[in-house]
Amino acid sequence: MNEFRARYVNSNGEIVSGTFNSASEADLRHRLSEQGCYVYSVDEKGKGLSLGWGGRARRKKVKSTEFIIFNQQFLALVHAGLPILKSLDMLTQRMKNPFFQQLLTDISARVKSGALLSEAFEAQGVFAKVYTASLYAGEKSGNLEEVIRRYIEYQRTIDATKSKVKSAITYPIILTVLLVVLVTYLMAVVVPQFATFYEGLNAQLPQVTLTLIAISRSIRQHLVTMVFITVGAVVGLRIWSRSEKGGFAVDGMKLRLPIIGDLWNKFAFSQLSRTLSTLLSGGIPLVNALEIVADSSGNQLVTRAVRNAIASVREGQSLSKSFESSSVVPELATEMVQVGESTGSLSEMLRQVANFYDEEVNTRLSQVFTYIEPILLVILATIVAFVLIALYLPIFNIGQAMKGGLR
Repeated sequence: MNEFRARYVNSNGEIVSGTFNSASEADLRHRLSEQGCYVYSVDEKGKGLSLGWGGRARRKKVKSTEFIIFNQQFLALVHAGLPILKSLDMLTQRMKNPFFQQLLTDISARVKSGALLSEAFEAQGVFAKVYTASLYAGEKSGNLEEVIRRYIEYQRTIDATKSKVKSAITYPIILTVLLVVLVTYLMAVVVPQFATFYEGLNAQLPQVTLTLIAISRSIRQHLVTMVFITVGAVVGLRIWSRSEKGGFAVDGMKLRLPIIGDLWNKFAFSQLSRTLSTLLSGGIPLVNALEIVADSSGNQLVTRAVRNAIASVREGQSLSKSFESSSVVPELATEMVQVGESTGSLSEMLRQVANFYDEEVNTRLSQVFTYIEPILLVILATIVAFVLIALYLPIFNIGQAMKGGLR
């Protein structure tokens, strides 16, 4: 018998951590499931989190598009009447991705040994809690096909929204990078060549040209230092943001950014609402669904707001009332959630909240970047014009002086 640490939701909806003696991880998961518990993780003492059949942690991820295709094929096979194990074996044999194939092989082995399908996917450590929790609810309710169908729709919508946001910000980012590269090239390469040329002529230079040359020299002298400082700051910020204190600070800074901060907040709440809607429609209790949403949120301020809501809901408050005290939950969203609770259609209302904010974020992003793009182009044109004037003004002055001398 081995000793394991397990974190799970008991039959009363409480998050519990405990130590158990069991022959294997699969056996412990099966025992807890039979008691009506949902298992978050099982960790054998002294070995760390068990994520695979061999006990080694996997850090890779399966691409979202590839996972959606797998679920579509799996759903089609199950709907056609094939047993789950047979369906898994067929898809495993046809899988071209070696890493995903290894995962599916492990999943099949776990299911054959008596584990639930949701437990087998959960044990891999690479699949979203939303997916494994939905599978668990589908297995318990006997509605696995519908749960998988809802998850496919959910993931497609999430991916489409993220793709739109990325597309909207790509062009301004490219313009900004080009602006930085161009200015660096002008100051580090072009301006020094003109400075050398003017020194050879021993000409008196206008103040604007002297200022430009001074800036160029300063940049050339400190360019390496500036690059190291920039890279160090970015790396340091990333490392710091992974700590609890740093994560809160960085996420808070994101939400306080002018214009973009409000959009960031609404995008985060849109993802939260859609995830919660998917879980509730799959039959998962509200507290359990909120716990999963809190664990899967990418923003620590949102996670804290959800955990505060969990505590309030457990005390008997409604979800809308729990959201009222949170600064990250939009007021309109709270009102829509309240309507959903009063009409008994919370899942559907959350889905509408997600659709509403997805549309608003897409529209506002388009508007914002409609103004940002020409502003960046004006800045670029202004810098180039200033450099050209500063560089060619002495040549113009020398030409004028030569004409005056000839007369």
